[in-house]
Amino acid sequence: MSKASEYSPGQIKNIIEAALLAAGEPLTLAQLAAVFGDETESPEHTDISKAIESLQADCEDRGIELRKVASGFRLQVKQEYQEWISRLWTERPKRYSRALLETLALVAYRQPITRGEIEDVRGVSLSSSIVRTLQERDWIRVVGHRDVPGKPALFGTTRVFLDYFNLESLDELPTLAEIKDMDTLEPELEFEPVQEEGSGEQEASEPRETGPDPSPETVSTHTAEDSAREEQAEPAPEGNEPRQDSPNDPERE
Repeated sequence: MSKASEYSPGQIKNIIEAALLAAGEPLTLAQLAAVFGDETESPEHTDISKAIESLQADCEDRGIELRKVASGFRLQVKQEYQEWISRLWTERPKRYSRALLETLALVAYRQPITRGEIEDVRGVSLSSSIVRTLQERDWIRVVGHRDVPGKPALFGTTRVFLDYFNLESLDELPTLAEIKDMDTLEPELEFEPVQEEGSGEQEASEPRETGPDPSPETVSTHTAEDSAREEQAEPAPEGNEPRQDSPNDPERE
């Protein structure tokens, strides 16, 4: 007789709950089964699935929930209690820039997509820091290269992206018609805004050149002191300046 029959439904449920709390990350059915030992000792997957369903029912009236995401099952705080839980951290949550959020949305909805295609849709150049940040977060990755001259990289989302936004698959993304205002999503995001290269704000803060750059030959190195010395050394021009007559000038009529 295998040890699998020795586990009661209550024991299986408690062990799975403890494993999910201790893991701190999503666990698949296979990973949960491995907690019980080898194949001869672990319960059947159907028994584990029933325990998961029972745990989900237990969490309905609690502050936590057992949710299935792309990487497996995860115990987490319910979204409606984030306002209070966030007070455990003294550091103020950071927010994404709109440019980064738009870039992420384009990758999610139009993947695989190239950098040039993202720029065509947004109408501005894409900052390298935005792509780097998304890749460092492991939210997007290079999934291939477009078969055109230059072989531009094709970007797609990752399983980590799905896990972060509590999604099991891309099919659970809201439709574009459901997205009323991207600004309503920003408070849920947690890192610093990125100033996009070539954005209007940056251009407004920098002086705009109105003419061609002066060449080295036309740049004057004349200083104010040089001008003062020249004025003292040079005689006043004759016949070119209006005459300043004094009251005692004998030639004045």
